[in-house]
Order: sequence, then C-alpha cells, then structure tokens
Amino acid sequence: MASSARSDQARIHLPSDPGDKPLDDEALLKLVPIHIVTQASQLPTAFLEPSPESQLVIGFDCEGVDLCRHGTLCIMQLALPDAIYLVDAIQGGEMLMRACKPALESAYITKVVHDCKRDSEALYFQFGIKLNNVVDTQIAYSLIEEQEGRTRSPDDYISFVGVLADPRYCISYLEKEEVRVLLRQDPKFWTHRPLSEQMVRAAADDVRFLLHIYHKMMEKLNQRSLWYLAVRGALYCRCFCINDNDYADWQSLSPIPDNVLMEGNAPEEEILSILDVPPGKMGRVIGRKGASILAIKKSCNAEILIGGAKGPPDKVFIIGPVKQVRKAEAILRGRMSF
Repeated sequence: MASSARSDQARIHLPSDPGDKPLDDEALLKLVPIHIVTQASQLPTAFLEPSPESQLVIGFDCEGVDLCRHGTLCIMQLALPDAIYLVDAIQGGEMLMRACKPALESAYITKVVHDCKRDSEALYFQFGIKLNNVVDTQIAYSLIEEQEGRTRSPDDYISFVGVLADPRYCISYLEKEEVRVLLRQDPKFWTHRPLSEQMVRAAADDVRFLLHIYHKMMEKLNQRSLWYLAVRGALYCRCFCINDNDYADWQSLSPIPDNVLMEGNAPEEEILSILDVPPGKMGRVIGRKGASILAIKKSCNAEILIGGAKGPPDKVFIIGPVKQVRKAEAILRGRMSF
C-alpha cells in the first residue's frame, strides 16, 4: 500500500459482487483509510500504471471553486475498494495531476462518477486531461428508469443525493446539506489548507457510496442500456471540452455491439453537436422563464444543455440520436433567426 502524509478513517459502503446477497450492516460500515495525497508516490501502482492485467473500477469526483474551465480544481477523490484517496491538486500541483493523467484517460480504469461534465471540463482545460471510460450514475439511473417503463421530464436530472435516497439503494447522506450550506457561506471552502476534518469527511462522502451503487446498477442494465451508458458517458466527458479538431485526439466512441445489432430495432448512433449562438440571441433560445428551450426539449428525444453561469455563454450543446439532434438543431436555428 502506498504511503501518505496523513491518514483518516471513514465509513464506506463496499461494493457487492453481482449476484451476491446484499451486504450486511457490518460489511457496509467497514472502516477504510482515507489517504490525503500530495505526491504521486502516495497513490497505488495499479492506479498510476494502468494495465489490462490489473483493471480497476473506482469511485471518482472532483471538488473546487466554480468547477469548470475557468475555476479551480482543488481536490480529486478516488474510491478504491480498500481505501479512499484525496488527491490534493493545490498542494501537489500540476506534477501530481500529470501523474494521474494516464489513469484518468485509461480504458483499463473505470471511473464511476455522478454527472461528469464539469469535472471533465476542469480536468481538460486546467490539466490537459481527457477523462475517459466513465460510468456516469446520472445516466445509468435514467436508463434504468427507461428500462422499467418510467419516463422523466426533459429537465428532470437526478441529483446524487436523489440517487442515494432511492429505495433501491437505501443510503442516507444527511451531511450533504450541511456541506451545501458551508459552500454558500464560503465559496472558497475547498481552497483552505490544511484540510480540516470536516473537509476530509465531506470529500470522502462524495465517493464512498459510488462503488456500491455501481454494482447495484450494473445488475439492472441490459446490453442495450450498457452501450448507451458507455456512449453517453463519453459524450458527457466531451460536452464542455470544446476544441478545434472535433475531438480527434479523444478516445473513439464505443461501436454498437453485435449482440445488440442482432436484436433488431438497433439503436441509432449518438452524437454531440455544439451550436454557436449569435450575440443577443440566447434569450430567444431560452425564452421567458425557460419556456422556449423546455418546449424544444419536449419535442426532441435529445439532451439540450446550455453553459449557464459557468459558461460558455454563447453555445448550445445537444446530445442524442443523430436524427433527433438534427431536429433540435433546426428548431434552435429557427429560433435564433428571428
């Protein structure tokens, strides 16, 4: 096990193997160490040197100030089955984050995360890291809902706390609201050093349940949904990471598996489209109290995202099947032409 300058203890939900009975309370509350990492040598070799022989599934999250391209990524959390690592991007700096780059871009390490878009944007623009091979629990939750015959409104994105509260996962996370209050009072909360006990606990709490949820979700998803999960996760990673080469240097998207193609009614290719919004036209896209963009979302089977307060302020991002994305593009261009 790698050494660390400081170690704490946290209660963590450990993953159960698919097909096993639910873990008992003692297993679910097993204490595991939290390592605060300021140099690469404190991270396990299996993470730093990804290989097909030692593939990993890890819980993943990032904390920071205005986490996006222009903000500050302060802490990157990694949850392994036997430990949690809090990678201190402020103390360790670019050298430490550069050491993590192979793992974050590797196909041999699955990163389980909830809503990866802004994390990916921050990693890309601040450290040149192209986040790859994610299982996004926000996407997985929606796919499970679809499989079970439930539909959601276009703007109904489940929060991480919402996933934890779902009876299918039955995890209480009361501390999250406490942290939200602190962040409203002190937006620079994650920049303070040394890390307080409360900061350590809050950072660890955001990843300690992810492996447990991952295994529960994987049991429910069929082959078709697993393909959607992989492709949409990759498109989420790219979403706000705008570049000039159409993502040519990113990992290619997963092809539709043969067994899904053989089922008949094969899924359509999914893409990401980015529309430029002329100056002064974003208001027409959004509409009064969001009515315009909500109407467009309802008419198209595609996700339509705008940068909001974190930006970019002049783009609309569309993710979904090709025909639905083209339909959304046409409607949006029509709104912008007035």
